[in-house]
Amino acid sequence: MDELLVSHDRILESLSDGVYVCDLNRRITFWSPSAERITGWKPEDVIGRMCLEDVLCHIDKDGRRLCGEEHCPLHRSMITGSVTQVPVIVFAKAKDGRRIPMQVTAAPIMDSDGHIIGGVETFRDVSPILVDLQRAQKIQQHILGLALPEDPRLRFSARMVPQDIVSGDFYAIQPLDENRYGFMAADMEGHGIAAALYTMHLSLLWERFHSLLAEPSEFASTVNNELVKVFGGDVSFATAVCGVIDATNGSLWLTTAGGPPPLIGCRSGRIQKIDLSGLPLGIMQGVGYSSHGLRLERGDAMLLFSDGAFEIHNAAGEILGVDGLVGLLQEMDYPRSPLSMPALEERLLKFSNAIRMPDDITIIEVRFVGAA
Repeated sequence: MDELLVSHDRILESLSDGVYVCDLNRRITFWSPSAERITGWKPEDVIGRMCLEDVLCHIDKDGRRLCGEEHCPLHRSMITGSVTQVPVIVFAKAKDGRRIPMQVTAAPIMDSDGHIIGGVETFRDVSPILVDLQRAQKIQQHILGLALPEDPRLRFSARMVPQDIVSGDFYAIQPLDENRYGFMAADMEGHGIAAALYTMHLSLLWERFHSLLAEPSEFASTVNNELVKVFGGDVSFATAVCGVIDATNGSLWLTTAGGPPPLIGCRSGRIQKIDLSGLPLGIMQGVGYSSHGLRLERGDAMLLFSDGAFEIHNAAGEILGVDGLVGLLQEMDYPRSPLSMPALEERLLKFSNAIRMPDDITIIEVRFVGAA
């Protein structure tokens, strides 16, 4: 047994994954042999330097630099005390300047009294896996990449932030005639490759049946029956909100299939929650859905969003919820001020006790401008 009593450093040095350790100032104090092998950076190149200096220079899948405070997985782990639950894909700079796709996990390091004194990050090169993921992403973006309509009477905007390379969220907006626009926001159960494949099938159903959105409940019933055939009795399902808006007068008809309640932002500054009920899509055949009518005044806006935008917990274990999301929007003076979706994403991450957002996030805004 004595020969197994080796130091922690020797154990870390034997791992095939790269490992490095930082203190609370994000200064690198340990750099493993595998970290050198993967990146080309030698211990003497990095030990004593801050990880946010010109060393790894992590960026995310969208090219955003992660070395600030909110988006750095290691820094988030140290300030939240959280361990990475799902590995994060980032791109790190090798010593020769190449960008290496890495799957990273981070955890805080605590002293004997439970105080956080640093953090540890492990990483592995996932270049072979990423090739397939990026191909899937390209296919998904092509299939789901419908351009938003342009109409001076309405203003459409949307933002989708996948939790990983591919997304389990789906949205589409298309004209039904010269005045009416059908729309749908859906969230497949789970995320990753399986959920992404289902969104591609949902896109095909959208192309086949979106003309039925003249009566949103009929569209929802038809898509539900088709998804039941695809899911084949497994536990998969999709929550969704769909509807139609008339650009001439702002009239709106909505149908919900288990999706989050749409929000109506009034030009007065009030935000109204539209609570509707309906069974998620794909659970059972023959489900009936109902439609709810309302009217937007000039300057009013409708927001649709996936549950990744509000099923977020803070350090105390409290969930943000839809009411908390409304509060964040009001802090941003929405809807009197235009909605900055990246700024809202920052606020969501600040609220959370997570290293990164745990689910796909999709937010869609339709603002009724009115006739010129």
